[in-house]
Amino acid sequence: MSEQSKPLAPRRKFLRGATAAAGATALGFPMVAKAQGPISFRFQSTWPSKDIFHEYAQDFAKIVNDMTGGDLRIEVLPAGAVVPAFGLMEAVSKGTLDGGHGVLVYSYGKSNALALWGSGPAFGMDANMLLAWHKWGGGKELLEKLYASIGGNIVSFPYAPLYTQPLGWFKKPIQRWEDFKGLKYRTVGISIDVFTAMGAAVNALPGGEIVPAMDRGLLDAAEFNNTSSDRALGFADVSKVCMLQSYHQNAEQLEITFNKTKFDALPAKLKAIISNAVDAASAQMMWKAIDRNSQDYIELQVKDKVRFYRTPSSVLQKQLEAYDQAIDKKMSTPFVKEIIESQKKFAERAVKWEQDVVVNRAMAYNHYFGKKPAAKKA
Repeated sequence: MSEQSKPLAPRRKFLRGATAAAGATALGFPMVAKAQGPISFRFQSTWPSKDIFHEYAQDFAKIVNDMTGGDLRIEVLPAGAVVPAFGLMEAVSKGTLDGGHGVLVYSYGKSNALALWGSGPAFGMDANMLLAWHKWGGGKELLEKLYASIGGNIVSFPYAPLYTQPLGWFKKPIQRWEDFKGLKYRTVGISIDVFTAMGAAVNALPGGEIVPAMDRGLLDAAEFNNTSSDRALGFADVSKVCMLQSYHQNAEQLEITFNKTKFDALPAKLKAIISNAVDAASAQMMWKAIDRNSQDYIELQVKDKVRFYRTPSSVLQKQLEAYDQAIDKKMSTPFVKEIIESQKKFAERAVKWEQDVVVNRAMAYNHYFGKKPAAKKA
């Protein structure tokens, strides 16, 4: 063997080893990718599958699934699929569910202060303003502190500002606040305390249980949320009188929650996508609500023969007084007072700005469409 041929054997051995290593790497890469795979999250909403709110939950999931290109896939189950509607927060916190879709006020039993995110007059703000306070006025940090104080292993995204909810569905029009005395009435959150102070016998039920309870006579009256949800859930089958406008839930929004441990483990990119998906879903929900709620408002009147009335001013004033009493009685801790003062400070300037700046649209509506009969006065 010549001196020149001696290095060839080791070189061939090296090349064979390198080729084998490269092949192992090539073979191993798909297995690693497959092992990681897409992340799947199982959510549950607090809504029946036929409710438009459950549709909003599915809309959010679709936006996330589309924006992540399938890297994160969210499946949304309806209320009761895993836990009862009022058990959602605890299930998400424990990791029984990866996330959920509901409203903060459904966890009122865990902390009365959660009602400040949507249950009540919000010091004159509407739901969009309340979300503005949450985003820019310190509400987000206060909510994180609040969840931590009750052991909630939760990442919360309030979103989707809702329009003023009706006072509810009744056997006959409400003409004065005293009409609530002895009335078996459904509501949730701090509204329980408001209507109890007005004399009602209040029962908090999730959405899917309200109409059956009214049908069996367990409730005389009930509120839920909007014309689309109310129509889908069958309120018109058990009542033909709906009272519009109320302060009891004038500024509610929906809430998307994630189990904090699982959310924190996500890559930064997916967390950013989720945050932006929440905002996108919030805008989409508002536009869909305008379209669907206005259509169902007509359908309820024309097809279902429902009579709508405006809530008398005396009832609205009594709600404000009862709300103040409930706040004083149930929310007197320094931390809750901090939340209230933060909201009031934001509301004082935001509502004043809106009232001064936004033109009343009634004149333009009457100019183009003629003065249409409005909801009757009770």
